[in-house]
Amino acid sequence: MKKGIHPEEYRMVAFRDMSNGHTFLTRSTVETKETAEVDGVEYPLYKLEISNTSHPFYTGKVKLVDTAGRVDKFMSRYGKHMENRKK
Repeated sequence: MKKGIHPEEYRMVAFRDMSNGHTFLTRSTVETKETAEVDGVEYPLYKLEISNTSHPFYTGKVKLVDTAGRVDKFMSRYGKHMENRKK
């Protein structure tokens, strides 16, 4: 590994899966503005859209996770086009 390119300062950060609320702790250098309390201790909070606890590959369930409304936006734009194409 090259010297001097990796950060020296790692800290404990809480990562929260926003689709199911699962929170886990790990060491990271990610910059955050929010905090979360885990087991009575306050940690910097980083929000994730999907993690291993909600991803269909790991859960074995086909579940549509749409936190930003992207599917609805797509269907409103291209829904009529897709219906005409089926005919």
